[in-house]
Amino acid sequence: MRNLSLTVPSTAGPVNILRGIDLDIAEGEVVGLVGPSGSGKTSLLMVLAGLERATAGHVQLAGQDVTALDEDSLARLRRTHIGIVFQAFHLIPTMTALENVAVPLELAGRPDAFARASTALTSVGLAHRLTHLPGQLSGGEQQRVALARAFAPEPLLLLADEPTGSLDQATGTTVMDLLFAMRAAAGTTLLLVTHDADLAARCDRHVHLADGRVVQPVAA
Repeated sequence: MRNLSLTVPSTAGPVNILRGIDLDIAEGEVVGLVGPSGSGKTSLLMVLAGLERATAGHVQLAGQDVTALDEDSLARLRRTHIGIVFQAFHLIPTMTALENVAVPLELAGRPDAFARASTALTSVGLAHRLTHLPGQLSGGEQQRVALARAFAPEPLLLLADEPTGSLDQATGTTVMDLLFAMRAAAGTTLLLVTHDADLAARCDRHVHLADGRVVQPVAA
């Protein structure tokens, strides 16, 4: 990321959310993105995923300038290179767990979409829940479906935004243990937004945001 900025309009005038972010994340690195509410953490993830357009600056991922891609190219980039896990699970309520994981793979043209989805769900302990709808699953189970969906395409980069924020402590710990284990097995680069000091301590490095700026990168 180089001089990455995001300004959005409001009734009170332009709001500067990101203010010239310069940051390098190495392949396979685990980075904890920390800082107070409103510091720009989620917005930074949205720009990296191509879900929000930067006002200025550049993001380069795997040799591609993300900020220069059109919407179709951004969608392809997300399908092939980026996994996303949000605090809210964002599962399709009318689809089974298996279908929720398989659909992105089908859109990416993977002929083994359902087999790969089944394997991914088995890896998060949900082999017995393949045909269940999200409404029939607990919060922890829904987040494990979301993890399976994020990891199934074997992304280069996983963006996780407060993935345990909707879960109780015990369930959240189980989900994060799974996330870190799956990341380690795949060698995936992870950028994790968290307010949890214990989770941040599991990262290789912390990046602190405040008022849209990197203010205190600290080695873990």
